[in-house]
Amino acid sequence: MDLIANLSLGFGVAFTPINLLYAFIGVVLGTLIGVLPGVGPVATLAMLLPATYALPPVSALIMLAGIYYGSQYGGSTTAILVNLPGEVSSTVTCIDGHQMAKKGRAGPALAAAGMGSFFAGCVGTLILAAFAAPLVEVAFKFGPAEYFALMVLGLIGAVVLASGSLLKAVAMILLGLLLGLVGTDVNSGVARFSFDVPELTDGIGIVAIAMGLFGYGEIISNLAKAEEEREVFTVKLSGLYPNKQDFKDMVPAVLRGTALGSALGILPGGGALLAAFGAYTIEKKIKGRPGEVPFGQGNIRGVAAPESANNAASQTSFIPLLTLGIPPNAVMALMVGAMTIHNIQPGPQVMTSNPELFWGLIASMWIGNAMLIILNLPLIGMWVKLLSIPYRYLFPAIVLFCAIGVYSTNNNVWDVWMVAIFGTIGYIFIKLGAESAPLLLGFILGPMMEENLRRALLLSRGDWSVFVTRPLSAALLGVCGLLLLIILVPAIKKKREEAFVEE
Repeated sequence: MDLIANLSLGFGVAFTPINLLYAFIGVVLGTLIGVLPGVGPVATLAMLLPATYALPPVSALIMLAGIYYGSQYGGSTTAILVNLPGEVSSTVTCIDGHQMAKKGRAGPALAAAGMGSFFAGCVGTLILAAFAAPLVEVAFKFGPAEYFALMVLGLIGAVVLASGSLLKAVAMILLGLLLGLVGTDVNSGVARFSFDVPELTDGIGIVAIAMGLFGYGEIISNLAKAEEEREVFTVKLSGLYPNKQDFKDMVPAVLRGTALGSALGILPGGGALLAAFGAYTIEKKIKGRPGEVPFGQGNIRGVAAPESANNAASQTSFIPLLTLGIPPNAVMALMVGAMTIHNIQPGPQVMTSNPELFWGLIASMWIGNAMLIILNLPLIGMWVKLLSIPYRYLFPAIVLFCAIGVYSTNNNVWDVWMVAIFGTIGYIFIKLGAESAPLLLGFILGPMMEENLRRALLLSRGDWSVFVTRPLSAALLGVCGLLLLIILVPAIKKKREEAFVEE
């Protein structure tokens, strides 16, 4: 009964005209940020933080939250249409979403992403409302050793995620880990692998790598072909929405993605990106129906599952922020900044001392998700029509938007050059038949793995047995060993290679 009373208080706060207006502004801004490659929610929230001084605390947080989960929606649009992840967590959506667009099924892909996101967002918010306090206990059980084991599991999952050669997948992960080492050492504060280049002391930007490999690499690959061989989209404006079979395929995938995303969103360092990668890996391991489109060639499950997972994770990542005051990712760190601007101390006392803010924010998420689906589904036809623009006009526009987006994150020309360099590397990978997704996951997880490994060894005074004596860590490493065994068993390896043979 307490939950119903709290939610009715929250909806009372969220349904006031001013809060509805700021929820709408937030989700519209978020969608636009997601659609524009390179302009991520972190940069936008950082720019808008000073503007929240003049707003009431609840309205400010409602707007900032709307920007965050709205960008998760919008990021899938460019990922599907032009193979550019508008948001880093939409990187996985490129793999099958763009293949669907190539086959003239951009409408069903966008609808699957939108519907999956809406359902997952609503479920994530429900979990946030009902289980915030008990779910924090799960996060408490994760120490450095457990986080390290979780990251190792994520990397082994990336081997499963990659299509084709196992050797290439492992090489890409190792390259990603090496790129993640560039920058300043977290413990000693000494610059490493920066080659005396001042811009490299902060490391290589994730946006530059994601855009270069996935966006510019694809463009260079297309331009390298003769005009008659270039990728031509067969735009079908009929059948903009998924058919009956698509719904049968995507519903279980949405449910699985939502469950995984809801769990990973609570963990610091997990969040939307890890959830999207994990959901895609799980879908590839689940046997499809006879005659189903292979993964990597336009399978609708490869769009619905990661999009559901990243939206569920973006909602449940508010749990550690609102209940513990611990920001699980960069966006939530900015939310902490917004709360402190308004003299609100994030943590368990927010629920008791500021119930209007806590429950008003939760209620606004349901309203925001409803606004997003109402906004996005009618726009599918408009987004699909973008594909009918001739490629000679489309590719310079993409290059320009990417350059503007990357430059705006740090106001630095260096980042634009980095995108160009990684674009060339991305083209080489395409020529070699190597997947870029494992590299990106290795790059993201590498620094987090190193930090947690060193922290665990510091706490155990250099005793490596800490990773097997702690039950949760030992269980996660056991799953890693099992996965490795499964991948390396010759019969399974042969089956895996057959599954990825191009038609």
